[in-house]
Amino acid sequence: MTDMQIYNTLTRRKEPFTPIEPGRVRMYVCGMTVYDYCHLGHARVMVAFDVITRYLRHRGYDVTYVRNVTDIDDKILRRADENGETIASLTERMIEAMHEDEARLGVLAPDQEPRATRHIDDIIAMIETLLAKGYAYAADNGDVYYRVRRFEGYGKLNNRDLDEMRSGARIEVDEHKEDPLDFVLWKAAKPGEASWPSPWGEGRPGWHIECSAMSKCCLGETFDIHGGGPDLTFPHHENEIAQSEAANGKPFVNTWMHAGAVRVNHEKMSKSLGNFFTIREVLEHHDPEVVRYLLVASHYRSAINYAPESLADARKSLERFYNSLEGVSFEGIDAASIEALTEGAGSDFDKRFSAAMDDDFNTAGALSVLFDLARELNRAKKEAPDQAPALAAELRRLGGILGLLQQDAAVFLKAGAGELPLSEAEIQAKIDERAAAKKAKDFATADGIRDELAALGIILKDSREGTGWVFEKPEG
Repeated sequence: MTDMQIYNTLTRRKEPFTPIEPGRVRMYVCGMTVYDYCHLGHARVMVAFDVITRYLRHRGYDVTYVRNVTDIDDKILRRADENGETIASLTERMIEAMHEDEARLGVLAPDQEPRATRHIDDIIAMIETLLAKGYAYAADNGDVYYRVRRFEGYGKLNNRDLDEMRSGARIEVDEHKEDPLDFVLWKAAKPGEASWPSPWGEGRPGWHIECSAMSKCCLGETFDIHGGGPDLTFPHHENEIAQSEAANGKPFVNTWMHAGAVRVNHEKMSKSLGNFFTIREVLEHHDPEVVRYLLVASHYRSAINYAPESLADARKSLERFYNSLEGVSFEGIDAASIEALTEGAGSDFDKRFSAAMDDDFNTAGALSVLFDLARELNRAKKEAPDQAPALAAELRRLGGILGLLQQDAAVFLKAGAGELPLSEAEIQAKIDERAAAKKAKDFATADGIRDELAALGIILKDSREGTGWVFEKPEG
């Protein structure tokens, strides 16, 4: 097997992946701030790192996947106040909804899901270390700030100098800061706000320090992979590096990974543009696997365009796979059978799939291998039926590494791309009528029934087990 290469945002190039501990991967991904339902951008990050985790485990690594929850934040405070509910009520409701969304998308739960409010002591301890080392200072208003210019490596993730960042970033004006670039580690509580006791008075943590503290508690001072969305490189991840490396005196992360953005009809997704969609809104109208396929079909670092035509294309691609799998029995097929068949036939599907995924998790390349495998399966169904079950099982196995092709083929295909023109009972009645016509050798009537159903998009499929059908929405 080839060596894995992963693009490192920090070095801006692909690098051979070598875990700190042989055979073990420790990965932290910035999760959601739970004040609202998850949107498509969240889905992109969820699915991207789910695929990465699945493949690393397929590769034999013992993966510890940590994805945090930010459950205290200005947005959470405002939303709870607007709703007239407690912070705990809001965040628990949104966390439950997040878990429902990710489950529907086939996203496996992370191994650990730390919450900021459960790590207050760890956050305070890290801030105290930064104060003792001179990287932080307590202001007279009860806030604690990080001295950005004190950390020599600040800006290395984004490859920009401090003055450039100062002019280009949206920096909150604060008369209590020594420097406008400094950022808050601890916020003094306003009257009535949720707060925790600290050496600097009642308050709550700043956003950036939460991840530095939680990742250290879950994975140690230095770990293998840190991931997140494309909007987090600055300031969030830049600040995490500054905090963690200053406090711990060690490199923070070996490999930084960032998923691409989601665009809607080629425009940035934004509530102001009216093109902002939550995951659950999308799943009201589209099969979750179709949405997942759309998110997987592009390389994780590239931008994705969410549009009706892109979802239609995703569905057609899945239908090609499920049409190949439809009607094939997996009974008696195990891993040894698959290996014996594919090796005996000189198949290199697994090797090609792994080569694509080893190249910075190139899911687009991996899917092209699966299309080749589906074509081979279609050939075998016609020319070598005894080989079809093992090829179908291999297609499902490799598809499963991407979180795809695990549904019953007939169920997926019957769901179609819209409402059925006939009820299932009516379709079955037509099939029975056709069978009776064939039995009576009235082939003209039998062919007429097939053509009538085909015109409605209901395609009949004859096999030894009987006649099944799939729904393919007619063009136009």
